[in-house]
This record gives sequence, C-alpha cells and structure tokens, in this order.
Amino acid sequence: MGNVIPYSLLSDFDINLFKAGKHYRLYNHLGSHPMKYKGKKGTYFAVWAPSAKSVSVIGDFNYWVEGEHQLNVRWDESGIWEGFIPGVEQGALYKYKIHSNNNDIKTEKADPFARFCQHPPNTASVVWDNAYKWKDKNWMDTRETKNSLDKPYSVYEIHLGSWKRTKDNEFMSYVDLAEDLVKYLKEMNFTHVEFMPIMEYPYDPSWGYQLTGYFAPTSRFGKPEDFKLLVDKLHQNDIGVILDWVPSHFPEDAHGLGFFDGSSLYENPDRRRGYHPDWKSLIFNYGRNEVRAFLISNANFWLDQFHADGLRVDAVASMLYLDYSREEGEWEPNIYGNNENLEAISFIRELNQEVYSSFKGIQTIAEESTSFSMVSKPVSIGGLGFGMKWMMGWMHDTLEYFKKEPIYRTHHQNDLTFSMTYAFTENFMLPFSHDEVVYGKQSLLYKMPGDEWQRFANLRLLYGYMFTHPGTNLIFMGGEFGQSSEWNFQQSLDWHLLQYDYHAGIQELVKDLNKLYRSSPALYEKQFSPEGFQWIDYGDSENSVLTFIRRGHEPKNDLIVACNFTPVIREGYRIGIPKKGTLKEVFNSDAKKYGGSGSKNTGLKVSKTVWHGHKTSVEITIPPLGVVVFQ
Repeated sequence: MGNVIPYSLLSDFDINLFKAGKHYRLYNHLGSHPMKYKGKKGTYFAVWAPSAKSVSVIGDFNYWVEGEHQLNVRWDESGIWEGFIPGVEQGALYKYKIHSNNNDIKTEKADPFARFCQHPPNTASVVWDNAYKWKDKNWMDTRETKNSLDKPYSVYEIHLGSWKRTKDNEFMSYVDLAEDLVKYLKEMNFTHVEFMPIMEYPYDPSWGYQLTGYFAPTSRFGKPEDFKLLVDKLHQNDIGVILDWVPSHFPEDAHGLGFFDGSSLYENPDRRRGYHPDWKSLIFNYGRNEVRAFLISNANFWLDQFHADGLRVDAVASMLYLDYSREEGEWEPNIYGNNENLEAISFIRELNQEVYSSFKGIQTIAEESTSFSMVSKPVSIGGLGFGMKWMMGWMHDTLEYFKKEPIYRTHHQNDLTFSMTYAFTENFMLPFSHDEVVYGKQSLLYKMPGDEWQRFANLRLLYGYMFTHPGTNLIFMGGEFGQSSEWNFQQSLDWHLLQYDYHAGIQELVKDLNKLYRSSPALYEKQFSPEGFQWIDYGDSENSVLTFIRRGHEPKNDLIVACNFTPVIREGYRIGIPKKGTLKEVFNSDAKKYGGSGSKNTGLKVSKTVWHGHKTSVEITIPPLGVVVFQ
C-alpha cells in the first residue's frame, strides 16, 4: 500500500466559501471518499485541523501506526489536511491522529464527516460510500403539497431501540422496521414519523441526544443504505419523515468533536458559552464561520442524502439564551447588555433560510420552551424562520388540568382555555413527547385520576381534545395504546397490553382520530389561523364543558366540538350554532369500541331558540369524560 498522494476535492472557491461560513455542502468534500485516482482504487481523506502540526490517518490498513499515512496541509491557511491513500477501500476502519501545535498535545479522533461508524462501544470511523437507488420519486415530486402547513400533520415519535425488540431482546434492524413500522404507521393513519436522533451516538442512556457521528446513521440498526431503505419505504407509503437534529451541544467523549485538534475547534473556547452545565456537554461556537458551515452542511446532508422531510431541532431555548441554566456570574451579557445569544440567533436564521431555499416542501420544527417571539415567523420579518414550534405551554397546562380529580376541575377551566389566548402567535405543534413519560413523571395513562374506567375515559378525552384543538399533533410511541408503565429505553414497548379491551380501545381511538383529522379540512386547513377557530362557550366551568367550532375554507366542512371533563353525562345540553339544518355525530370518544359507555347522538334537529349569541341552537348529549364532534 502506497503512501499519501497529493490530491484534492476542494477548489479555491470551496475554500473561500468554507472560510466565509457559506459552504453548505461540505460533506461532498471533507471526510473520506472511496474513489479511483489514476487507475488506482483508494480513498481520499480531508479533515479540518488548523492547530495541527501533523495529521496521520491511522487504521486497520496500517496497524493503527502514526506517520505511515500523513496527510498534506493545504497552502491556503484553511487548516484542511488532505490526500489520497491507494488501497484503502470501502469498509476500512480509520481515525485521525492529530499532533497539535498547542503544547504538543496528541488527539485521536473519529472523522467528523464519517458516513458510517463502528458499533458502539467501538469508536472508529468506517470508509463508506452510501450508494443507494431511491424509489420514492412520486413522494419527492409531490411533497410540497403533502408536507405544507395547511395539510394534516399527525406525528408518531419513536425511539428505534425500544419500539419493538426481537424475542432475544435484540434491536430490530432498519430493514425489519421497513416492514413492521411502515405497516403499523399506515394502519394507525399517522401522516409522519419522527425519529429520535439516529445519528451515531456512543451512550445509550443519552437516547441519541449526545452525538459523535453527525453524518452517520447509527450502526446499531444496520448500514446507512438500510436506513435509506426505511425512509424510502415510508415515502412509498405516503408517510413523511422528520429527524431529530441536535445542533445545540455535543459530548466530551475522547473520540468526538471536543478539543479536536488540541484546541477548542468546534466548541466555544469561553466555558461560560462553551460548556453546558445541565448536560455536561460542549456547546458549538456559533460565531465561527467554519462551525456554522459544518452544522448547516449537516442539516442539508440529511435532507439531501437521506430524503428527510423535516428536522425537529432539539433544545433551541438553550441556544437562544446566554444565561440558560446558569446562575448569576456564570454568564456574560451580549454587546447590548442582555441575555440573547446573538451568534446562535443569526446561525438559526441562516440555517432556516438555507434549508427552505434548497429543499422544496421540507419543514423545520423548533423544540423551544420559552416565550421567545416569532420562532415560526419568516426571517424576512425578523422571525427565526422555523415552520413550526412545539407548544410546550399547552402541553404543561393541559396535563396539569387532567391530573386533577374532576370535582376540582370546575376551578381550573382557565388552564384549558388560556392556550387560545396565544394559540395563533406561532405555528404550534401540540406535543405529548418522550419527555413527559420518563424520570418519574409516569405514563400518560397513569397521570389520569379515578378508577380504571375513568383513567381510560380521561385519556380518550385528552386525545380527542388534542386532535380538535388548533395546531398539529405529536404522540410518543406507546401513548397510542395507553402504555401503563413509564418509557424504558432498554426494552420494547408493552405490546402485550393490546390483549386487554381498554388498551385496544385507546389504539382504535387514536387510529380513528388520525382518520378524522386527515379527512376533515376544518381541522387542518386553518390550523394556524384564528379564522379556523371560534368558541361557542368557554365559560361553563360549573359543568366543566367546552364547546367550539373548527373551520376550514368551506363552511360546509365546519365541525362542532363539545368536551365534557367530568364523569357526569350531560343530556339535553343546549349549544348555540351558526346555522339551521341537522347535526350529524362524526366522532364520539365514548363509543363502545373504544371502551366507552356507548352514549350517542342521533337525529339532532336544530331549533330557532337563540343561545350563546346565535339565532339557532340544538340540544345534544355530551358523554361522561368524553368529546363528541358534529358536522
């Protein structure tokens, strides 16, 4: 095997873009690329290490010996080391041995741009080319219409390692999931799936939120092309794919990005800005051009190479604020004397502008828990440029309300109605995510008060209320059949519970709610607009009843929703409605097939009795702890 042959995949133009932080396709140039050069098979390597005195590629092809294959430093002060090594082909294991100018420090690092990594706890990068023939042209060509903000967005959030396990408690592979998961999502009528981070991560209990391989799908479940197959199969079945993406922080693992070339290369060198006290991790240096180019290239990589339809950006609040999780004296204000991280804010805007202009029909979704304004408004008017934002306030208030025994709910109706005072300030997604069912918070089912019947009725009511509330929806796996224990990332969901009627009933309910949402323009066409919602009555706290109208573009599609948050059936309950005609019940959470008591509405005639400020009204039955929807 020969030594390193001088060769480059980088033009002067690439280098200028990289230095300016405007190169958004770095994965085509940096990292390892198997190829032929002058008739010889081998691999081109390129790595950014500006503080290095020397950089060697070490691997199973040179017995991990430093100096055998030393890369050449470029002459243009870009800090990039590169070269072609003949004989190194697909599947070769490697790392970079970096000898730093900084105090003669030596580091041994995985490739930041590796397309494939060894299975943890092993930490080497793998030379790989990710070749795959896509079959999702139909989805990609029509995605812009299917994935837009006036279409249904019902998301199933999943942790791949614990959705289902094999009989021996082994992980299911991407290939297995391309059969089982796709079939399940289709049966359940979800429109999208959101994968908790699938980029390579060393530590299982981090659930994937501490990444070391930003450009590699984790090898726990198979090869990169196997993950492409999973995405492809989802698309062929009209299911959109959202990936959790973590540009907020990264772990200090020795082989990762931290202190990469013996200097703070990717992380902010100031610990007040570069270290995360909560997660004991490092924070990216958003003011450094090359780091911005790395992160935006990474977002593009998943949208481009893996056909992702959206990115759910994790921990945005921790990026926006300099004092996030910090005490007095542990942070430094910005140039204006306040707590906003101006570099991170400008990075987020640049990111959103780039991905939306480069990929038709994608969405970015912010997990952002504060009242930072205009998160989902366009950059052109001063917003951050996300497509949607998680509605954490709604989630928190709603769960607090539902935890209360019905007898006390009469005093807390405001907890439910408050969300409508700000519901249209952002494009909100309503999330019941993994975070709500771990660390002693209990499962959604066990947050509910009352005996067994009431618990399940409350959960059905919660989902009915969620799906009819303005905004898009997200449910974490297991929630759709009323998993009774907290989520445990080390084992499969409790699928055996589906042998019990109540659990099977919850699953049936979620399936039908997804169907109702997808087939009712009133629930999605104006889901982010105040025109899509009108209260009938939010003031009947004595009976703990809420009634409202959902509207789409066509008045004939309007839906009327009535929710009863007590176990007392409300018969002959009069509500005012805007027009004459007959009302038809299209959904009832108390149906027997869901485990309910079977109360229902038939033959409802609208009368000319003035009620709730409307000239016409109707008497309905609202089931105990139930939600009923009329057309």
